[in-house]
Amino acid sequence: MTGAAAASPVLLAPNTVPSFYPGTGRIGALRRDPTLPADDPEDWIASTARRTGMGDRGLSTLPDGTRLVDALADDPHPWLGPGRDRNGLLVKLLDAGRRLPLHVHPDRSFAGAHLGSPAGKTEAWIVLDADPGAYVHLGFSRDVTADELESWVRTQSVDELLDATRRVPVSRGDVLLCPAGVPHAIGAGVFVVELQEATDLSIMLEWAGYPIETDDVFLGLDQDEALAAADRGACDDARLQTLRGRALQGVEDAERGVVALLPPAADPFFCAEQVRPGPDGALLDQRFAVLVVLAGSGRLTGRWSGPQDVHAGQTWLVPHAAGPTTLTGDVLVVRCAPA
Repeated sequence: MTGAAAASPVLLAPNTVPSFYPGTGRIGALRRDPTLPADDPEDWIASTARRTGMGDRGLSTLPDGTRLVDALADDPHPWLGPGRDRNGLLVKLLDAGRRLPLHVHPDRSFAGAHLGSPAGKTEAWIVLDADPGAYVHLGFSRDVTADELESWVRTQSVDELLDATRRVPVSRGDVLLCPAGVPHAIGAGVFVVELQEATDLSIMLEWAGYPIETDDVFLGLDQDEALAAADRGACDDARLQTLRGRALQGVEDAERGVVALLPPAADPFFCAEQVRPGPDGALLDQRFAVLVVLAGSGRLTGRWSGPQDVHAGQTWLVPHAAGPTTLTGDVLVVRCAPA
């Protein structure tokens, strides 16, 4: 599928990826596909990023068998829009069957200086489901010194490390931004749509008890260099409030129209919108975007020939060349797009 053919929305097949932690089967349940491996905890949507250490695993494939990364390299502008040569967004379904280890992602400045990457890995979480009592670790609860962090990581003093973090309860509909550099870990029983910069760059602060190769924990950097990527400042109440977005609503009570979900601090990286059509549908502006259909069914129409039927569990890639689109029907969608 060449860039010249990127004139209508593309239905993407599941692209599940194994990891060092298990899933719970929520991806297959959302996608209405019981054949998906329940243990695979991530589904990489419209991905041009590779899973670290797994070759080409993680790259999304278009319906004709072309890898999306190759289609963009061949002719990026019909897909991404004029003047855009690189996809800046990776969307995932992430199903944590176990608490993830505490880790950080480098910001753009650190990634450029130390890892040869123009992108870091700021991310955001839209909680689709969560077990009772579920939580995430997000930032430190107090200022942490460089010596403290170095010692906890070197000796893998996990209890002390986690005790110093801010534990944030989460439930269905919660929306949180996790800026690059902020130590974090998604807790067990949390299922999210995750938006992130299109890299797989993680610096592990915790690995004891996880099947993680110690050679991989610092992205090839020495410990002191890697830990310089960590934000050791406190995530106090005021800061946490700036990281909260607008709650995702359920299909029964969702506001009609297009509603922005992420806080303003996400604007340099990506956006996410809740879309619930009204009687005349919901008009979606022209842009490269990923649609995650959460509930119901409807139709996408635009200047291409013929409508596209959409239903819960599907994921769609809308190229820039498809133009403005209209979503109609009794359907709830999360639309994600790069900045």
